[in-house]
Amino acid sequence: MGYLSLPFLLPSQRTTISSRLFRLRPLYPCLNARSFQNSAIRFVAPTAYSKITPELEKRINAVPLDRFRNFCIVAHVDHGKSTLSDRLLELTGTIEPGGNKQILDKLDVERERGITVKAQTCTMLYNYKGDDYLLHLVDTPGHVDFRAEVLSSYRSTDSALLLVDASQGIQAQTVANFFLAFAQGLTLLPVVNKIDLPSADPERALEQMRVNFELDPTNAVLVSAKTGLNVEKVLPAVCENAPAPTGSESAPLKMLLIDSWYDNFKGVILLVRLFDGVLKPGDVITALSTRKKYTVGEVGIMHPLETSTSALRAGQVGYVYFNPGMKNTNEAKIGDTLTHVGSESLIEPCEGFEEPQPMVFVGAFPTDQSEFTRLDDSIEQLVTNDRSVTLQKEASEALGQGWRLGFLGTLHASVFEDRLRQEHGGSLIITAPTVPYKIRDKDGKEEIISNPALFPSGEDAFRNVERMEPMVLATITVPEEYLGKVIELCESNRGTQESITFWTATQVIVKYRLPLAQLVNDFFGKLKGISKGYASLDYEDAGYEKSDICKLQLLVNKIPVDAISQVMHRSQCQRTGKAWVAKFKEFVQREQFEVVIQAAVGKLIVARETVKAVRKDVTAKLYGGDRTRRMKLLEKQKEGKKKLQSIGNVTIEHKAMQGFLAK
Repeated sequence: MGYLSLPFLLPSQRTTISSRLFRLRPLYPCLNARSFQNSAIRFVAPTAYSKITPELEKRINAVPLDRFRNFCIVAHVDHGKSTLSDRLLELTGTIEPGGNKQILDKLDVERERGITVKAQTCTMLYNYKGDDYLLHLVDTPGHVDFRAEVLSSYRSTDSALLLVDASQGIQAQTVANFFLAFAQGLTLLPVVNKIDLPSADPERALEQMRVNFELDPTNAVLVSAKTGLNVEKVLPAVCENAPAPTGSESAPLKMLLIDSWYDNFKGVILLVRLFDGVLKPGDVITALSTRKKYTVGEVGIMHPLETSTSALRAGQVGYVYFNPGMKNTNEAKIGDTLTHVGSESLIEPCEGFEEPQPMVFVGAFPTDQSEFTRLDDSIEQLVTNDRSVTLQKEASEALGQGWRLGFLGTLHASVFEDRLRQEHGGSLIITAPTVPYKIRDKDGKEEIISNPALFPSGEDAFRNVERMEPMVLATITVPEEYLGKVIELCESNRGTQESITFWTATQVIVKYRLPLAQLVNDFFGKLKGISKGYASLDYEDAGYEKSDICKLQLLVNKIPVDAISQVMHRSQCQRTGKAWVAKFKEFVQREQFEVVIQAAVGKLIVARETVKAVRKDVTAKLYGGDRTRRMKLLEKQKEGKKKLQSIGNVTIEHKAMQGFLAK
């Protein structure tokens, strides 16, 4: 640790410098702590990953493979996954009781929003009937936008705790997660949570699981994760009913890359599951997809933070980083298979992950263009940690250099923006979300367009192409009393009803075929509003459908603003166009000439607003005489304004674009 002495500065000056250094933390990670000591600023070096204690490592090494249990917790949003994880960590002595809440939610955005964004893992040692069991727990997200995280979690585990809220019962994401886990062949262990609530009805939840999932209610565990009631019964059920992983330590090394994240000092760190073999520091391994070689620098387990060990064995899930470190984030391909150099032909590659298809695209531009290079590196690091984000650079005349980012949903996009701001100090201008559209020409050639600026404009262009928009099959679970309002909402968003199922006496499941563009336009917020928060939503891709879609553009003095254009159904253009021009008028400064703001679909103007010119009172010097003298001066001014309008350019300030695009 080093000290920078500042004895010649006043206390107020030292405070100013200290606060400036604090703001530089995103640029210089070594400035991770500061304090004053006798007129000095103290810099604390980043703490290294902790090393496992010899006693704990000896116990872990003594556990045979048949006493390994890899399991995850899956549930709908806010059914208590992270709280139950905390109780299990306390029960096994991994963390101290009564400490931080939801310790596996490590991101600031997760704690702010109260949701799980990243699947987080932890290894626990649990003694059951005198024998040690090595348990690997994965806490998964519950929102549909983070389904890719759930799928990768399934590949690292062999069983899952299906958690259901006793007061709400089975909801949309519960159904979706069940079928995903069932398709992966996981053993499902039913758990009913929140049985301490006055509105809890555990019998109803058990009956729903029996009827719809064919799960035996006699094997279910009824708990209250918040109070700790019956939580001690969960892990015995896991030890008795969950299968042990298969594999052999003597077989050639075979491991699956599950996740990765970037460390400024160690480079790219990989989270892997070992199916066969043993991995130790100093081993030379290779990735089957890139054929690049790496020397292992350190291996370890998440306990719950990174804890280094002497080796990882078959059946374990742990982290690894290399020496020298992996600096290129693109080399860490999620779903890749890694093995020792020379063993490539001795193993079969692991089944990789299906690449998630982005469903929502936004344009992102730095508020300060001088920050582009730094933010580009920051976004690359975040994309390494979230494989479901697609990244492509683009440029705008109005906003400068930026990126076209693809996400799985609007919440996914919002969380990504928050993480960039909190973890890297980045500030972005985000354009309105859009969805990928498809056009097909007369020869049958198809093209997917995710940037509205590239979409054809005008009726002449439409004669030669067929326009299609993406559709989704939305599953909505709602109490019966709000069914009418939900149907009305779906119909107003161009939905087509597929089915209605009365799930229980009070719960209804409605399936609608909806345009994806309507879903990203705050559909979820409206659904929660009309149902007082009781409705839940899940959706899946339903292909493309022919539709009368067109591009709405904003024109300023007949010149298109490339950053403000959107593809939408023709029926929405006039209403949206009026809102655009009215809002944009607030941010345009008055000029010496008249500024015309228009919303147009091709050559058709659907809305218009005018910013009046700044005028000088040219008749002020007149003190009488014939009215023709006054008219002559006004006509002369009018001609001058007209000439200015023909040659003048409207400069749209960056702040105006930022204000218009702000939510």
